[in-house]
Amino acid sequence: MLRIITSPYVVSVFMLILSNFFMTYAWYGHLKNMSGKAWYVAAIVSWLIAFFEYMIQVPANRL
Repeated sequence: MLRIITSPYVVSVFMLILSNFFMTYAWYGHLKNMSGKAWYVAAIVSWLIAFFEYMIQVPANRL
């Protein structure tokens, strides 16, 4: 069982799904929560969220 969970394919798929959640929130979710803030604050928050998404996505794609 542990061998299946640690398979590079399973880990890669899990990481890509997780990165998709981050990117979806970076593009759409923060706009709802940042509606009263200046546009540049929303843009900075979006890029910070996307940074963490890329930290997950790039290793997943390399696997």
